[in-house]
Amino acid sequence: MTTTRRHFLAVTAAFALTASVLPAQAARVLTATEAFAQTASGKVILIDIRTPEEWAETGSGVGAKRLYMRRDDFVSALDKILGGDKSKPVALICARGVRSSRLSRALRESGYANIIDVPEGMLGSYAGPGWLERGLPVAQ
Repeated sequence: MTTTRRHFLAVTAAFALTASVLPAQAARVLTATEAFAQTASGKVILIDIRTPEEWAETGSGVGAKRLYMRRDDFVSALDKILGGDKSKPVALICARGVRSSRLSRALRESGYANIIDVPEGMLGSYAGPGWLERGLPVAQ
């Protein structure tokens, strides 16, 4: 296991233990509509962190890069997408915002400066109806 991966897992574990005790770090969020517009204009890189099975079931938002969050090489794959620039704006989307919220916080705590959450996700949540219900385009 690489040092980067170990660090990422340690940060994720620390988050799980302290999330209810520590105040939340300010998180940037986008609606699905905003995420689509900003991805289309090149302002953000949209990462669909769901499982390959979920991608097969619903497709991904047009413009999203698929990067399963449980991949052993997630951090290095993300770094490759970002060209090594941890300050590039990255929006994370999952099904209903739970995984993207947790991963957003863990990545910010790992030194990624511009992580954005799409809390309504593909399927909708408390934050909004979701990518699919909004009728935003998907790619299979």
